[in-house]
Amino acid sequence: MRSTLPPCKLLAAALAVALGGCAIGPGYQRPATPDISAFKQAQGWVAAAPADALERGTWWSLFGDPVLDLLAARVNVSNQNIAAAVAAYAQARAVVREQRASLFPVVALNGGANRSHSSSSSSSSASGGRTGNSYDVSIGASWEPDVWGRLGRAVDSAAASAQASEADLASARLAAQGELAVNYLTLRQVDAQKALLQTTLAGFERTLEIALNRYTAGIVAKTDVLQAQTQLANARADDAGLLRQRAQLEHAIAVLVGEAPGNFALAPAAWRPSVPEVPVGVPSTLLQRRPDIAAAERAVAVANAQIGIARSAYYPSLPLGASFGSNASRVADLFSLPGSVWSFGLSAAQTLFNAGATTARVQGSEAAHAQAVARYRQTVLTAFQDVEDQLAATRVLLAQQDLRRQASEAADQVEQQVLNRYRSGQVGYTEVITAQATALNARRALVQAMADRQTTAVALIQSLGGGWQAQP
Repeated sequence: MRSTLPPCKLLAAALAVALGGCAIGPGYQRPATPDISAFKQAQGWVAAAPADALERGTWWSLFGDPVLDLLAARVNVSNQNIAAAVAAYAQARAVVREQRASLFPVVALNGGANRSHSSSSSSSSASGGRTGNSYDVSIGASWEPDVWGRLGRAVDSAAASAQASEADLASARLAAQGELAVNYLTLRQVDAQKALLQTTLAGFERTLEIALNRYTAGIVAKTDVLQAQTQLANARADDAGLLRQRAQLEHAIAVLVGEAPGNFALAPAAWRPSVPEVPVGVPSTLLQRRPDIAAAERAVAVANAQIGIARSAYYPSLPLGASFGSNASRVADLFSLPGSVWSFGLSAAQTLFNAGATTARVQGSEAAHAQAVARYRQTVLTAFQDVEDQLAATRVLLAQQDLRRQASEAADQVEQQVLNRYRSGQVGYTEVITAQATALNARRALVQAMADRQTTAVALIQSLGGGWQAQP
């Protein structure tokens, strides 16, 4: 039976149905994570007061190197991986706006003009038949009320995806900043190694001169001179190897700041071996700081919304359509009332049989949700492991540095004493070679231990999410 309700009342009834609809699918709850009150390796850890108010994202300034500060600023602007992540985030936000637009009606304006000719079979003349024009214009609207919450779930899914893209952007930025800091600090450590080796080379050259003088005087055999020359040549080869390592680090830094390696150079400078004290909070704040954890948690939210979207296929779709238009043989008559037509309709569509495809999609969405939950919890566990590893490394490296310093000081004294005894003819040159090699290795090991403490501090900062303030 044809409805006698006016179009406005039909629309009001449809709106009432839409507003009274319910969202299909489970409500989102953040997955549970291991309950850890404190890091095991942080026992006795002293929080660093200078970093309490440090803003997130400028952690590299704790190393006190203005060149590093300038390079980090360039990474934020010119790094291409960060630029790609920024574009991905912008794309995700556009998808959110697109999905949100589906909640509103679509209005379209259509118009057309047509000229036609029909010939008459009773006329044999070329001018027989009728030629006429027709014009039409109409405005139509279509809207599907979100009765079962499918469109709302799609918006939620897109919004969670955008938030995950934002976390991915933070991860890309933190990774680039950390890589830059490690490369830069390693480059300065290579500069320190070169300065150390230059001092050692000068000592080896003086030792070679002593051996030559004693050989010329007939005091020692030529083997002393040959041993001294061998030691000096090997040290010079090590110095050339440091040049190669420095060049590679400089090229890597150039790429990180978005510049061609051929147009980039860093002048040698004094190394600042300072190591910042990093404050460590409770594990619960780590979950709010690390961008990879945030991205994994948002992936769970996306999977949860997909379950609701899949379940909405069990229910019928109820699209609404309306149009108003006019047609006439003259443009002037298009907007006259007698030629106007309008329509309004509500339709329903429901799949009755699809061989279990809908159920399969629902089960697939539920499995994807379980997979996302497992990945989220694994990401949290890995984050806890990262922090524990770096805390342990920080503690051990501090003790190693003290021991390396003691070893270096003792080796320096041995080197000097053996060289003095060689000058007085009390020992052979083999003992000098051994003492000098031991002293050089001890000095280089001390520099390496100091550099390891710096790079471990960077790794700890990264494992804590690049900051010390929990994000909302």
